[in-house]
Amino acid sequence: MDIVIIGGGLAAAKAAAALRENGHDGALTIVGDEDRLPYERPPLSKDVLLGEAPLDDATVQPQEWYDEHDVRLVTGVAAERLDVEAHRVHLADGQVVPYDKAVLATGARPAVPDSIAGGADAYFLRNAADVERLTAAFADASSVIVVGGGWIGLEVAAAARHHDLSTTVVLRGDVPLASVMGERLGRYFADVHTSHGVTLRTGERVDAVTARTVRLGGGEVLEADVVVLGVGATPNVELAEAAGLLVDDGVVTDEHFATSHPDVHAIGDVASTLHTGRGEAVRVEHWDDAVRQGEAVASVLLGHDAAYDWEPYFFTDQYDLGMEYVGHGSGDDDVVVRGELDDGAGDGEFIVFWQRDGVVTAAMNVNIWDVQDDLRALVGQEVSAERLADPNVELADLA
Repeated sequence: MDIVIIGGGLAAAKAAAALRENGHDGALTIVGDEDRLPYERPPLSKDVLLGEAPLDDATVQPQEWYDEHDVRLVTGVAAERLDVEAHRVHLADGQVVPYDKAVLATGARPAVPDSIAGGADAYFLRNAADVERLTAAFADASSVIVVGGGWIGLEVAAAARHHDLSTTVVLRGDVPLASVMGERLGRYFADVHTSHGVTLRTGERVDAVTARTVRLGGGEVLEADVVVLGVGATPNVELAEAAGLLVDDGVVTDEHFATSHPDVHAIGDVASTLHTGRGEAVRVEHWDDAVRQGEAVASVLLGHDAAYDWEPYFFTDQYDLGMEYVGHGSGDDDVVVRGELDDGAGDGEFIVFWQRDGVVTAAMNVNIWDVQDDLRALVGQEVSAERLADPNVELADLA
């Protein structure tokens, strides 16, 4: 069985590694449009942008690994057409890669809303080229504006303050992260950033941006040396769509990562995958899902019964705040805090649970470590808010 993986990111690298480690001995090709080895993305907005680690540290495996495991790695070349009937991938340089099974891991790109004129002229942080460009810009800058108050936007803001740059975050809502965290925790993250010198412009509509300016809905123009647009991501579905695969906010797959064509699977940021526990499609743009889905699709291709049945997980580091989150909560859920929120410095220790109708939908540990297994076990469980909040009840005893 010849397998081609389209996409050169973490999910692709993990799928290839799991295939070889578990006995696949057919041809195995990875096609990536970036001219570099597959790498992990979380370090880009953390250690790399902070200047605390080189970009090469984010590489998943060295070139020697691909050579030793007979994985053909085609980098710097885009896949232009997926012919699902002929089982061939046509590349931009004229190469044609035949396959028995194909895996789409084409990822996502920064969202540039039509409502924001000139959005493509701003800085972004999604790939290696972005972080190289942004790092160089930070070195010559004294001020930064970040449009967007999500995870990437806030991590960029924290990195900008680490470099002692005057930093403003412009967001449409009243607090950052409200759709995920809710008002109370959104306000907490707002306080963390303002306590570190970030100016928050909330409730603002952005009409236009350039690399140095932001025009607000009321006509005011903000200026800075660097403008970063971080308002979400758009899945790269064009290849799948042109091939006739079912697409709906990502490439639609069943719980075993199979698309509407049985010989094509999809994983990672581009995949909208049926979650067995939720009974609905979920598209998750996080490191953990890239790793797990890569390993799981390899198991499926090797004839095993792997399925998408785990809870999403992600983490962030901002200033002195380190956080892990598991589950799929909503800003409308009930919030239960175990411990005390600090005064906004971000150096406190506490755990947060989100509940809907008494059932835990998500949990987050802040500056408390080695509790993720216990928190993951609680997601989907019905536990009283009083017990969740009681520090005298061990986490392991709550499930």
